[in-house]
Amino acid sequence: MPEKKLIGPFKQMVTMRNLPKAGPISDDQLEIITNGGIMIIGETIDRILTKDEFEKEVSHAKFHGSGTIFHKITENAVALPGLIDCHTHMCYAGTRAEDYARRLSGETYLQIAKAGGGMLDTVRKTRNATPKELFDSLFKRGLTHLHRGITTCEVKSGYGLTVEAELKMLEVINQAKHSRALLPDFIPTCLAAHTCPPEFSDPEVYLQEIMNELLPVVKEKELAKRVDIFIEESAFSPEISKKYLNYAKELGFQVVIHGDQFSIGGSDVAAEVGALTVEHLEVTNEKQLQKLKEANVIAVALPGASLGLGMDFAPARKMLDIGLCVAISSDWNPGSAPMGELLTSAALLGAYQKLTIAETLAGITVRSAAALDLDDRGILAPGKIADFIAFKCDKYQEIVYNQGALDPFLVYHKGKQIV
Repeated sequence: MPEKKLIGPFKQMVTMRNLPKAGPISDDQLEIITNGGIMIIGETIDRILTKDEFEKEVSHAKFHGSGTIFHKITENAVALPGLIDCHTHMCYAGTRAEDYARRLSGETYLQIAKAGGGMLDTVRKTRNATPKELFDSLFKRGLTHLHRGITTCEVKSGYGLTVEAELKMLEVINQAKHSRALLPDFIPTCLAAHTCPPEFSDPEVYLQEIMNELLPVVKEKELAKRVDIFIEESAFSPEISKKYLNYAKELGFQVVIHGDQFSIGGSDVAAEVGALTVEHLEVTNEKQLQKLKEANVIAVALPGASLGLGMDFAPARKMLDIGLCVAISSDWNPGSAPMGELLTSAALLGAYQKLTIAETLAGITVRSAAALDLDDRGILAPGKIADFIAFKCDKYQEIVYNQGALDPFLVYHKGKQIV
């Protein structure tokens, strides 16, 4: 029989239930349960308990030998669903610290790339890394994320850029996903179309090879259910990207897009092909946002990249006011977003874009779950996966107010206490 556990009392539980799926959220729309608790059975939430219900269960557990394991919270704490990071590049080798220093000294990304730096530097290091080296580094980053309260995160390939190297990356991500180790749930995404590798002078020829040689294998081996492409002047044009994405959809993949980071085009394609998400959107405009709304495409803001590159944030306030579902993610990667701190970057985006606390928290929980097409997490409710975290504070506002300086002291992942 699966274990039955009772955890609480929490000063506040912010359930993230019954919120609008898209558009603005005011703080008074949050469901706040005071001095209640969580009952879990095995890996699943059984009940969310009010104060009276919790006290009744505690009394029953103490005096009737119910077999329930009672985890008493002895100090003021605020509970949230486990955080969800829906866009990361956490599987890679090496570092780009020198690139970062050169950017701060005034060199452009193009100058750095021509001198042997940039994304292709990470590609060289990742190609040369053994599967064990990649696994060990991914394991370390995943463990860091879990201790920060992130219980689910997407992980993209995209630093291999050959059939062999992309398969190596996806196999490593799946090895971590299926390991018995206490890691976040990893959601693999095939981003072989990250940029055109140096072996190819024609991006369309490269994409054709990926379509012929890689995607069918990824599908057959079930290495990923999602396919991504970087639509940008320095990567792949909207025209050739459409062909690639439509082919991926024919194979049964869900498609997502890196779009509108430096130039507009990706959001148009996302709306046209019916992508689940378009991610970045730093330079998008109102016309593109309206198209995304009409096509029910989820917008993913990546403040970590804006912080890392010193550029404007995605217009998250405008996105919400137009009526989009807006998720927020760290974009953890070695080049533009090396920090990897989801809560910090989300809080800073909220400060600059004037997001409510509710909008920020939804962006890294329930709406981030939607960006991964997951309906079994991101909220505290019966039947959902028992992923939840708690912070030592009196009010939920303090979590975002501290801008990532407040770490969770309690992390439950699939019903197991991690922190």
